[in-house]
Amino acid sequence: MSKQELPAGAGQVAEQYPEVWSAYAELGRACAESGPLDARTRRLIKLALAVGARSEGAVHSHVRRGLEESESAEALKQVAMLAIPTLGLPGGVAALTWIEDITES
Repeated sequence: MSKQELPAGAGQVAEQYPEVWSAYAELGRACAESGPLDARTRRLIKLALAVGARSEGAVHSHVRRGLEESESAEALKQVAMLAIPTLGLPGGVAALTWIEDITES
């Protein structure tokens, strides 16, 4: 993801602190390559982690990237549905609305 495609806050960090951003990007790459999970599984897990953290911006970002990588809207929405038993109905519904902000636009 280029600096131009980053959400506003992350983009500002990347512009103002390029060394920090470079180290952060390298950490992400190393974590992604640390085990046997394929790219699709990693993408869905990262979306689920964003949902669990209740980070609307991160959910939006992971949904956008998922769609760019040909993930179906239905699979992305299922992540929100899977959150309901663990996070509760309000958390799962919030996640679904954040996902639909992107999939329905």
